[in-house]
Amino acid sequence: MELEQVSAVVTGGASGLGEATVRNIVRHGGRATILDVQAEKGEALVKELGESVTFVKADVTDEGSVKQALAKAAETYGSVNTVVNCAGIAIAKKTYSSRSGVHDLKSFSKVIQVNLIGTFNVIRLAAELMKENEPNEHGERGVIINTASVAAFEGQVGQVAYSASKGGIVGMTLPIARDLAEYGIRVMAIAPGLFHTPLFAGLPEKAREALGKMVPFPQRLGLPEEYGQLVKSIIENPMLNGETIRLDGAIRMQPR
Repeated sequence: MELEQVSAVVTGGASGLGEATVRNIVRHGGRATILDVQAEKGEALVKELGESVTFVKADVTDEGSVKQALAKAAETYGSVNTVVNCAGIAIAKKTYSSRSGVHDLKSFSKVIQVNLIGTFNVIRLAAELMKENEPNEHGERGVIINTASVAAFEGQVGQVAYSASKGGIVGMTLPIARDLAEYGIRVMAIAPGLFHTPLFAGLPEKAREALGKMVPFPQRLGLPEEYGQLVKSIIENPMLNGETIRLDGAIRMQPR
């Protein structure tokens, strides 16, 4: 699929990796609907980028909210043929700690609900729309790209909830790709390493530099634009399907 043909829904598109994805899609002639709970940031992006971008305030865990957002995107741009799932949250809690006790179930469930179930909620409802699209010359009706993490493979101390949610995204990517193959809908996942996102923005510069030096090469935090660049490559290459691509500069996370 060419970027000029793209009518995308980007969850978490108001900031971080999602924002970079929206900007890259628009830069190359596509259109994007931002699905996010951050209304102020989302509306500011629409004002900046113009008519190629729409914002809809929506919670990925809420069926009705997502249905309305997808319908709005299809109404505005004629169809939805691309979804990039970037919405997510993270916490830092050990399974058990002598200082804080046992990991509470509520916060674990919330991370799973937003990151994993929220991603699947958007996928299933988007697929229902995409199957009605006219196929392109490759027989393709849509592309879905999910955001996992290197934590899915090397979860660190205190990342049990986050790692479980991202491991679930990795695990469901292939079976969903197989489920949707008959409709010409591809499904991929990206597993970013250490990226310069709002999660790290509050850290001192020296702390960010120290994290960057953990990466074999290049020795720095990843740039959100590099995530957006990989999204573009996945959209454009019809043979990429059912796989998780690590985007991490060859880092392999240590326990701490």
